[in-house]
Amino acid sequence: MKKAILTIAIAVMGFTAAFAQDTTKRVRRAMPKMTAEQRAEKVTARLEKRLSLTADQKNKIYAIELENAKKMEAWRSADQGDMKGKMKERKAAIDEQKAKIDGILTAEQKTKMDAFRAEAKEKGEKMRKGLGSRGKKDKAPVVSNPPAQG
Repeated sequence: MKKAILTIAIAVMGFTAAFAQDTTKRVRRAMPKMTAEQRAEKVTARLEKRLSLTADQKNKIYAIELENAKKMEAWRSADQGDMKGKMKERKAAIDEQKAKIDGILTAEQKTKMDAFRAEAKEKGEKMRKGLGSRGKKDKAPVVSNPPAQG
């Protein structure tokens, strides 16, 4: 009788320990595969909502975003060699795109756009900081008052 109770108790503790382990990883949601036109439409709709664009402004921004989306698609499908050179090229293209969009917007819309860009930059930096700290598990313990030697 005692052996049966002991066996059941050990089995229960084993199952409890096994189920206490959280083995489920957070699964990243797969990004839907969108065409260049769909990407441009999505960005234009977002800008229209945030900046209250006119119909003419919307058409011009859609054309700029479509051109940019096609460039990005070509860069993604291209060979991965010479990343430094490609990054400079992408940075120049992004700056050119920003200048084109700023040329279309009114002064009030430009200030809103600058605020959105600053917010997005801050959000991106936060995400990069969060990703960088994930792999650093072996940190030295912080000792606030080290023991005196002597």
